[in-house]
Amino acid sequence: MYGSHETGSPYAPHTDENAAAMLETIGAESIGELFDIPESVRFDGEFGIDARTEHETRRLVEGILARNDDQVELLGRGHYGYYVPSLVDHLADRSEFLTSYTQYQPETSQGFLQALFEYQSLLVELTGLGVANCSMYDAATALGEAATLADRARSVSGTRVLVPDILREGRRETLQNYVAGTDLAIEEYPTRESTVDLAGLEERVDDDCVMVYAETPTVRGAVEERLEEVGDLASGAGALFVLGSDPVALSLLQRPADVGADVVVGDASVLGLGTSYGMGLGLFATREKHLRQVPGRLVGASEDSRDRRAYTLTLQTREQHIRRERATSNICTNQAWVALRSAIHAAGLGPDGLAELAARGVRRAESVAERVDGIDGLTAPVDDRRLFREFVVRTERDADALRADLGDRGFAVHALSADEIQCCVAGATDGEIDGFLAALEEVTR
Repeated sequence: MYGSHETGSPYAPHTDENAAAMLETIGAESIGELFDIPESVRFDGEFGIDARTEHETRRLVEGILARNDDQVELLGRGHYGYYVPSLVDHLADRSEFLTSYTQYQPETSQGFLQALFEYQSLLVELTGLGVANCSMYDAATALGEAATLADRARSVSGTRVLVPDILREGRRETLQNYVAGTDLAIEEYPTRESTVDLAGLEERVDDDCVMVYAETPTVRGAVEERLEEVGDLASGAGALFVLGSDPVALSLLQRPADVGADVVVGDASVLGLGTSYGMGLGLFATREKHLRQVPGRLVGASEDSRDRRAYTLTLQTREQHIRRERATSNICTNQAWVALRSAIHAAGLGPDGLAELAARGVRRAESVAERVDGIDGLTAPVDDRRLFREFVVRTERDADALRADLGDRGFAVHALSADEIQCCVAGATDGEIDGFLAALEEVTR
């Protein structure tokens, strides 16, 4: 099954003799023993699926999908269902984009390389930092890469990475995975009213810190108003200041470069990608002095032999090929097609449209929170902060029971604790918001 067209793939490198020798060495009888596949899902050679026409298959699948609950999602906390214009699908689904692999050969990939260059340029403009790579997996891995960059570029001997105590669990766990092979240690600093407790952070920042991480907006929808002070604390200790945000928020809030941020990470899929239940697009931007420490790839502009503007993968710092043991990251691919979608969406909105989308997120969150606050038994927002997209509500009822009752009426929200729920209005229509408020009044009577 290893070495010929007759017995299997001609590309498999091992002969039957090679495989037998390896199995004997590790004490296994067969290759199947190397895989722990439960009998209930193990393929036995028969799919057991009746043959159907295309029409019959479509009807069957539609019937299965129709059994799903149809809910208005007001979940947020990192997943935002902004409306994606049809323009994005029409352009991104062109075959030259959709079927493209990594753009190693610039002579055949100028269109895609230019699109990625535009994506990088968008992030540079929004962050004010000099360098942005052409995409990463998601915000969590971007945060992990920021920590390892801080470790490589540090000007202090410290090993402590400070993160807010409200950092969402998935990002904290991914960060922990990234630093597991280093001497870095993750520690929390306190927050107050969903933003940085500056006095508490100051107590924890010292010369042993290598990185300080903050977010705006925070996971609870609050706009961080004291980023410059956070940056000063990090800089004073010789630590890198890493800021988490996203392109929509950055179009309205302070530029990270202006508040002293050394690295910006976050999820760029707020543009170009609907709610995807896990999939994202990590953004990573930093100051130019860290250029050669940037993970992944950079698309650069150059000139060809005829002095024409041309694009190419200028920097590839991963271990898989060129850099090997000198690589800054083991990232093996990126989200180039999703980055393309984000660039198309941003270009379609234009600077004014992008800023208006962000401003609408502030106006709607604050106005809906005010209306929720007018309902007996509810207090919103819990935190006395400017809001962006989402907010936390305190309830006199049990929060989990309230969440379940809202779910029965077609609205999905988070229950954060025994007396707090969180609501996100990004992407919701006015009619859906009115329906949600009516449902809230009904379940709190």
